[in-house]
Amino acid sequence: MANNRPESTSTTTIPYDELFAFAVAIFEEIGCPENEAHTAALALLSADLRGVDSHGVARLIGYVRLKEAGRANPKPQVRIIHETPSTAVMDGDGGLGLVVAPYAMQVAIEKAEKVGTGWVSVQNSNHFGIAGYHALKAVEREMIGIAMTNASALVSPTFSTERLLGTNPICVAVPAGEEPPFVADLATTTAANGKLEILQRKSEEAPLGWIQDKDGNPTTDPHALKTGGALLPLGGDREHGSHKGYALGAIVDIFSAVLSGANYGPWVPPFPAYVPMPTGMPGKGIGHFFGAMRIDAFRPAEDFKFHMDQWIRRFRSATPIAGQEKVLIPGDPERAMEAERRLHGIPLLQPVVDDLKTLAARLNVAFPG
Repeated sequence: MANNRPESTSTTTIPYDELFAFAVAIFEEIGCPENEAHTAALALLSADLRGVDSHGVARLIGYVRLKEAGRANPKPQVRIIHETPSTAVMDGDGGLGLVVAPYAMQVAIEKAEKVGTGWVSVQNSNHFGIAGYHALKAVEREMIGIAMTNASALVSPTFSTERLLGTNPICVAVPAGEEPPFVADLATTTAANGKLEILQRKSEEAPLGWIQDKDGNPTTDPHALKTGGALLPLGGDREHGSHKGYALGAIVDIFSAVLSGANYGPWVPPFPAYVPMPTGMPGKGIGHFFGAMRIDAFRPAEDFKFHMDQWIRRFRSATPIAGQEKVLIPGDPERAMEAERRLHGIPLLQPVVDDLKTLAARLNVAFPG
């Protein structure tokens, strides 16, 4: 282990508005139109606000590298290539997923407004940030929102040493009445790759059940992916249900890519621009899938929201186990974190600050502070 723990775990806190303006400036500098730079920054920083630090500004340099490598189009012409009244397939024209995904989610919402539900599958896109940001757009319109995406292959199916799936997150966001929405936003792996990156920056070990080495043995080395290891499906091993996490990841891959014409399985383009592209790719780019469901397409909206409030309150009142203050509802920790960080700023690990300062200097953009 490295002996620089105090330095590597130090943080710098930056006000949200300043960090947002910085991200917008970086996206504009790589060629994004002003409105799309704004869209991308909102999606990206939603991760930092909600405490998903692995998917926020720490990845800003990754998007820049994708553009510089010619693998991300800063000015995409996103278009519908097939549709019915309730469905659509969209081509993202190689754009940043942070821009393509909000556009696709809006199409799903508009279809739901007209016919009750809307479903959009996307091909030819890139990494779209956190799924929760996109699903919550439907909640703002009093709809249930669903968002998922496939990702490059870092995950071994149960009993395999090969990496064939991505972390493939799913989010389902459900509006309530007086209570805040239910937001289940999760990777289909025990842990997302970004959490390994955070452990690497902190020089900490990974918990058992997160990763395996190149031979399929459990390991706590957060660098194991670099030596042929793999992330593990949700559950960690067969005895703890990893076959269920494997199935969930496969469902996301099929809905996002086989359904849309994007790349799937081991052929999904990697996020790091320095990693070679897979050969024999069967589709176009990364794939996403979005859904929007109008509540009154199923029952009166006020009735539904009344019962969602009752559902949430009953689960909140569940008797907690010893040592726990209360039972949480999916979305509670992220909501509390967002309120805290909007007020007090976003803490960034020193290696992230150093990377962003280097990026700022290279692109001639002022860094906050």
